[in-house]
Amino acid sequence: MRISSITARAEALRERLARRYPRPRTELSWSTPWELLVATILSAQCTDARVNMVTPELFATWKTVKQMAAADPAQIEDVIHSTGFFRNKAKNLHTSAVRIMTHFGGQVPRTMEEMLTLAGVARKTANVVLSNAYGVHAGIAVDTHVKRISFRLGLTRQTNPDKVEQDLLKLFPQESWGAVNHYLVLFGREVCTARKPLCDACELADLCPRTGVIPRSASPVT
Repeated sequence: MRISSITARAEALRERLARRYPRPRTELSWSTPWELLVATILSAQCTDARVNMVTPELFATWKTVKQMAAADPAQIEDVIHSTGFFRNKAKNLHTSAVRIMTHFGGQVPRTMEEMLTLAGVARKTANVVLSNAYGVHAGIAVDTHVKRISFRLGLTRQTNPDKVEQDLLKLFPQESWGAVNHYLVLFGREVCTARKPLCDACELADLCPRTGVIPRSASPVT
């Protein structure tokens, strides 16, 4: 299948991934917008599986935003230690909880502008929370998987996540932005992996220019 237009290619990619992932969702475990925000902050430089091992104790110890705002950051550090960068993450969780209580009536905000005022929250985290918790599609969350696959598929030439996001927003309808993030993240974990992409078994192979992909059979330069 030959597609010359990048827009047409993006649409074909989206349709195929939608068939592969008919009910896309984040792999983080959460039940409230606050829990999703916490889990997403913890997921920085950490696997979702590890975060899901930590959050049950965290949410059992501090059940609400109000309780987290009143917590001792040192105690938060102890619980989230295994997620890495625990001191900074604990500080961000506590500071965000305080701000949510003092500025947003105890509710996680529903706009990008307000989300970005929270400690430890950049566009990626804000997009994850807004899309999954509120159904607000303000953008596309760009993590390492989305960045890598978008480049390999020829959807962007950018390397800065914010610039990658801006390229992707032009290619997909707004109502699909949240799903597109899930498609690319899941596909990046299962098929288009960082070191050994399964190109021979990839249903997007005929659409993919394989930008930056080194064939498995290639011999290392000596």
